[in-house]
Amino acid sequence: MIVYYRPGELRREVPTPRKSRPLPHNSSLSPQSHLPPPGPCTCPGGSVLLKDHIPKDQYEKVAKRRAKELQQHKARTISVLSRLLIALPNSPLQYPIQGFTVRPLTTTPIPGLALHAEQRSSYKVLLNVSKGVLTTENLAEGVKVQGGGGTRLIMESSSLVILNDALAKVIYTSTIYHIHTGDLASFQFENHEAVFPITIKQPQLPVLHDMGTDINSHVTIATKTFLRYPQLKVLLSSIRSFYSNIEVIIADDSFEPEQITGEHIRQYFMPPAQGWFAGRNLAVSQVTTKYLLWVDDDFLFTENTKIEKLVEVMEAVPELDVLGGTVQGNQFYFSLLYEEGEEMEGGCLYRKSQGKFQSLPGYPKCFLANGVVNFFLARTDAIQRVGFDPKLQRVAHSEFFMDGLGSLLVATCDHVSIDHQPKTGNNKDIGRYASFRNPGNNDVEFKLQLHFFKNHLKCIKYG
Repeated sequence: MIVYYRPGELRREVPTPRKSRPLPHNSSLSPQSHLPPPGPCTCPGGSVLLKDHIPKDQYEKVAKRRAKELQQHKARTISVLSRLLIALPNSPLQYPIQGFTVRPLTTTPIPGLALHAEQRSSYKVLLNVSKGVLTTENLAEGVKVQGGGGTRLIMESSSLVILNDALAKVIYTSTIYHIHTGDLASFQFENHEAVFPITIKQPQLPVLHDMGTDINSHVTIATKTFLRYPQLKVLLSSIRSFYSNIEVIIADDSFEPEQITGEHIRQYFMPPAQGWFAGRNLAVSQVTTKYLLWVDDDFLFTENTKIEKLVEVMEAVPELDVLGGTVQGNQFYFSLLYEEGEEMEGGCLYRKSQGKFQSLPGYPKCFLANGVVNFFLARTDAIQRVGFDPKLQRVAHSEFFMDGLGSLLVATCDHVSIDHQPKTGNNKDIGRYASFRNPGNNDVEFKLQLHFFKNHLKCIKYG
């Protein structure tokens, strides 16, 4: 039998030929029975149960708003193309199983349609779609067509050769505009049915970057500073020791702004104390090169901070979005183990420190992961698409990679490193900085509440 469904939808089963139950001609793609919804996920030991951090008198209203927002999220991200299709064994029907893509509101021949059947006095096939119309053109004598120009097309002939010639001329025309959706086409002969996907997609214009001839046209260095001008100046001096002309972008939300001068430096002032992620967003938004290198304002470039080596890996593996290095020998990285869970409770997330996956082809000391340390090279457009949630002001790093899970391909390498400046008492703002740097309980509670709603999580574990 054919079974096709997607999570949370109904399921329809089409009988196999052995049942000898022909499909009625008014058969549709409408599901007929429920598929059991996904069950609850299992929180790892030591997880934080997030609903315990929602005020009890607000929980019911928050949960209701979250459920509504989840349905809107699914409407945006799940399409008919997510439905599972299982093919009949020994089917006489030939049809495209992958790769048939049409532009919205355009006409496209359906490739590969054919019937392979034993001798009969007559051959009759039926095609059904829901988001387009079916037509044929320039048909030979000896084939009867019904329903051309609608969502249903019936073709019949006493000659299999003539019928297959007609099937090769079936045209699908999308009748809806959508940038990325799909249709499911039903192809039937006697008691056989095949269902195949038609992707309806608006082609995207490429956004290409002219890399130029040197590292200065490849990469922009970006950082965020707050009450740490002495450290920032040491960082800039170390950068200029190795990269005299590379562009540096600084997002600054200090209370008493200090102008940083020098060539190839752009400093953007913000209202005071806007926070870590707001500053990252500002800095990243101003990058015009293909890549950006993120560094903290108290890092220190050394002879081992070879940006070119990171670019080499990114260019060799173009699917990569983020590539982390090491900070003073610390190659911090982590994996994110996520189960979606059921709709009312939410998902389970485990951030596993030093969790990694397979090595990169040709780079055995570089591994795929889900998150890396604060020293990383990234594709500018990929970072801009995910963005940094400005609600997170002081408790934030892993959260960017959580938001990018499933859309950012992340890796870590140990052959490029940067140092961390030694802590000194030379900063007159060190006390005030520490009061902002060390989060209070309210910040932690806010982050947990944000994970509950925004990421639809039941629990989270940091391991």
